[in-house]
Amino acid sequence: MAEHYDTAVVPARVRKPKDKPNAEGTVGNISTWIIAALRNQKYFSLTALNQAIREKLEVFNRKPFQKKEGSRLSVFLEQEKPFLQPLPGTPYELATWKIAIVQLNYHIAVDKMNYSVPYEYIKRKVDVRVTRQVIEVFFNNHRICSHPRLYGYPGQYSTMEAHMPPDHQAYVQWNADRFKAWARKIGPNTETTVKAVLSSHKVEQQGYKSCLALIKLADKYSVIRLEAACKKALFYTPVPSYKSVKTILSTGQDKIDNSSEPVTPDNAATYGFTRGAEYYGRKAR
Repeated sequence: MAEHYDTAVVPARVRKPKDKPNAEGTVGNISTWIIAALRNQKYFSLTALNQAIREKLEVFNRKPFQKKEGSRLSVFLEQEKPFLQPLPGTPYELATWKIAIVQLNYHIAVDKMNYSVPYEYIKRKVDVRVTRQVIEVFFNNHRICSHPRLYGYPGQYSTMEAHMPPDHQAYVQWNADRFKAWARKIGPNTETTVKAVLSSHKVEQQGYKSCLALIKLADKYSVIRLEAACKKALFYTPVPSYKSVKTILSTGQDKIDNSSEPVTPDNAATYGFTRGAEYYGRKAR
């Protein structure tokens, strides 16, 4: 606070009131001239009370000294005011400091919220300055980033693209239309799977992570195998998931040809374990 206002704080020693006798003496005078003078008055708002205190304070400051010339107001105007500096453009804001470790997803957690940090600092211990409006991150006394502070439901993310590794930045601009266009180039079964993944979430953006994972599967197993795996997944369910496609690829089930009738909402019941009237009506032998 002293640095913010470009001033110095020189405290008195503990239990040494004579270090600043004028300040200590003024406390008693204020009690006598202001608090005691207003003790029998009644005020129905803080504004009215402050107004009454200010009026008494002006009288108190203009009251002449008993043992020397002038008053507290004249001493302030002549000796102290010329040395005053203008106030900073912004008021001082109280801050708290915390220590955090940058996670593998290049984010730190502060009060159940997540803020990105340049990925070079993964697993590093950083200092975090928390104010009411801003989150600042320091490493070795150097500020490396800052974020507007998040409020609301826990688990929110504030992520800057510049903090991402290069391979993550490539996926920042992906959206639902781009995912569908990519899947359409691979094949109809992949396109149907991507649409199913996106529609399986109440919020479409929640399905982006699974779609990005499908892209990585294409890079790992080839687009031909991904199309075959999506076809196999659609054989079992009309709403496949990323996990089911991944399981098919990892176990090699996509290489097995199955010409049976695919499962659809109309005939799905025929593939269940059904028991007719004969089963329940038979007599025990």
